[in-house]
Amino acid sequence: MAIKRNATAFWNGSGKEGKGTVSTQSTVLNQSQYSYNTRFEDGVGTNPEELIAAAHAGCFSMKLSFVLGAAGFTPDAIETKCEITLDNGAITNSHLILNAKVAGITKEKFEECANEAKANCPISKLLNTNITLSATLA
Repeated sequence: MAIKRNATAFWNGSGKEGKGTVSTQSTVLNQSQYSYNTRFEDGVGTNPEELIAAAHAGCFSMKLSFVLGAAGFTPDAIETKCEITLDNGAITNSHLILNAKVAGITKEKFEECANEAKANCPISKLLNTNITLSATLA
């Protein structure tokens, strides 16, 4: 079964002085502001790289939960931070920083599950960039 989701971006003005908004189908983002300053400096608002980071962290965390479940483990907590690197106009890296608490799992099995989730979550499969992972088991 195919699932389609959508988001809409609106931009007005030049690349540096203009401004835009992004909205998602769910309305979690509803005309959320973005601009040159929010993307390349420290302005208030979102940017495409931040949204990709959120998507990758969320997708990976959910996939890891499924992978752990298939291996017979239920995670107590999975926290993933994703750092997206934009360098010379290209996304060059997506780095996942994982902290998880999973009762009864060995470090080796945890790392195996984390690497499987990294390789197979839909956002990892979508990204055409280097994907790295630092995993910590509490």
